[in-house]
This record gives sequence, structure tokens and C-alpha cells, in this order.
Amino acid sequence: MSRLRRLPDLWRQWPITVRDLPLALALALAAVVPALERQGTQLGDLPDRPYDALTVGVVALECLPLAVRRRWPAACLALVSLGFAIDQLRSYHTVAGTGLAIALISAGAHLERRRWLVAGLASAAYVPLAISLDRLGSGEGISGFITFYLMLALAWGIGAWLRQNRAAEAERRRHVEEATRAAERARIARELHDVVTHHVTAMVVQAEAARYLTGTPDKLDQTLTAITGTGRRAVGDLRQLLDLLNPDHSTGDPRTPSVGDLDALVDQTRQAGQPVEFVREGTPTAATGSAEVAAYRVVQEALTNALKYAHGSRTRVHVHHGEGQTTVEISTDGSGSGSASPGGSGRGLTGLRERVKVLGGDFSAGAQTGGGFLVRARIPAGDPS
Repeated sequence: MSRLRRLPDLWRQWPITVRDLPLALALALAAVVPALERQGTQLGDLPDRPYDALTVGVVALECLPLAVRRRWPAACLALVSLGFAIDQLRSYHTVAGTGLAIALISAGAHLERRRWLVAGLASAAYVPLAISLDRLGSGEGISGFITFYLMLALAWGIGAWLRQNRAAEAERRRHVEEATRAAERARIARELHDVVTHHVTAMVVQAEAARYLTGTPDKLDQTLTAITGTGRRAVGDLRQLLDLLNPDHSTGDPRTPSVGDLDALVDQTRQAGQPVEFVREGTPTAATGSAEVAAYRVVQEALTNALKYAHGSRTRVHVHHGEGQTTVEISTDGSGSGSASPGGSGRGLTGLRERVKVLGGDFSAGAQTGGGFLVRARIPAGDPS
């Protein structure tokens, strides 16, 4: 079964001329089938003529050029039209005359340059054919010849419609690819913002605290060790994100933070001097995918803002795993800097709001009535994507 599924892909790997050749051969073979004799187009309604040696050449001229109908559509149309004209003038009326409609559709669909010139030359070539058939005794009349010309024009129009649809589909795919690249760049930018802001903020706060610990070597050593650990985690997270930009990066899913990493995140924040109360309720589902990452990022951004704008204030982190969703709530009692906004530039909170919204959840962030700041997110635990 796997081999059968691969057949379309293997077929598309062949040159386009080889893929178009079976149609040309099938039409040529149909022309020699007795049941299809005299079943071709009869422009001019002239009496049928018995097949002779020239018939073989006419059939070949009408059919074989179809093998290059997509590679050289103009040349294909010219050769098939010549064969069709001889077919009608000699009154063979073979089924191979169907090749003219196929050549017209192919030219309308695949001809890229000088389309109007080719259409004009084909129309001009039709006039002497109609005149010659009329002089041979055709009973079509002007209305009959005009009707047949309109049918030929319809075949060209079908090809042009197919060409426009193909171009529109290519444009749509291009827009989708651009949107996908832009979304991926935005996602990586958000990840970089979250990683860099949190780790650097923790290191700055720890370094500031180290200034006042010169008289207590034990605490100073502990603080410097915490700074070193934070820096190493920052380098590791940055290396992981930058690996995603490497073209040689494996297609496997990269390791992403989960709700299970919150203990380490809270410990790191405590080491930076922030009193954090962490409460977790319920049991997370076996695999929540993007919901886990979103929950982690919400807590990370909120703790980063607490370090920056409410350092030393009591901070509470409450994570509740409910049925089909995870609720995250982070609050601070007050701000260490009354003039500072807990959201800073707002980029982090905006990114979190977009991330949670994409997952179908709710996100809010703002000042509390009694002072401090509150961040709350409800994240559906859906398909791990």
C-alpha cells in the first residue's frame, strides 16, 4: 500500500514531456480503432475520403505534438492545427482531430509569452481554411464557420481560465507561506523576549543585591552562584531558540517548557529576592502541548514584572488544573516603584494575550483595587500542537 501511495509522487518526478506522451499515443491509437472510424470533427461537411498513406502522417501530426503541449504550447498548437487543416481538406475526418481542442486548451493554460500574438495568428490561419473548404463545396456557410470558430475560442478560454486559477492558487500559497513565516518570526521573537527579559531581570536584581553583601561572604557567594546559574540557564534557552533558526535543525519537536518546570521558575525568582507563594491544585492532563507552554510563559512574564516593578513585595502564584483547562493567577501586594507600570513596554503582556487567545482562552492583566497587580489566564488544554 505504501508503494501505491508513492506512485503519484514518483510519476511527478518524470519530465513533463514523458508525462504528456501517453495522452498523445492514446489519441493516435484511437484513430486506428475501427469503431471510431469517421467519428472525428467534420468541418465543412465534405464527403468522407478513404484512408490512404497520407492519413498516417496526418494522424501523427495531430497527435504526437501533444507530448510537448505544456513545454512548447505554441509549437504544439501550430503543428496540430496544420494536421487538422489537412485532415479537413482531405476529408479524412479522423478522431485525431480532437487534438486541436486539447492543443488550444493547453496553449491557453500554459503559454506565458505573446499570448495575444499566438491567438491572432491562429485566428488568421482559420480564415483561409474556411475559404478553402467553401470552395471545395462545403455547405457550412458563414454561420457554420463562425460557430465552429467560437467553439475553438471557447477551448482557448477554458485554458486561460485554468491558467488564472493556477496563478491565483500560486499567489494564495505565497501569501500563506509569507503569513506562516511572519507568524513563526513573531513566535520566536516572543520566546526570545520572554527568555531574555526574565533571566536578565533576575540577574540584574541579584547583582544589585550582591552590592550590599560584601560584609557577609557566605550570602555573597550564594548570590553570585545564583547569578551564575541564571546566566547558564539563559544561555541554554537562547541556544535552544537559535537552533530553531538553523536550516539543519532536525524536524523533531524542540523541548519546550511545561507546567512541570514552574517549581524551578519559582525557585529562581525566590533566589533573586522575591518572596513567592506557589500553590498548585489539580492534576495536569497527560499532554497539553501548547497550553503547557502558554501557562509557563504567563507565570514567567508575571514574575519578571514582579521582580522589575514590585521587588520585595509578596507575590502569589496560583495554578489550577481543571477539567479541560488550566487557570493561572499571579498577584502582587504592591509595587516597589509607584510610577512604574507593571507592563513596561507592554510587549510581553501583548504577546501573552495573543498566545492565549490563539488557544481559545482568556487573558487579563491590570492593577488591583487594593494595590498591586493581577494577571489571570484561562487556557484550554486541547490537542497538543
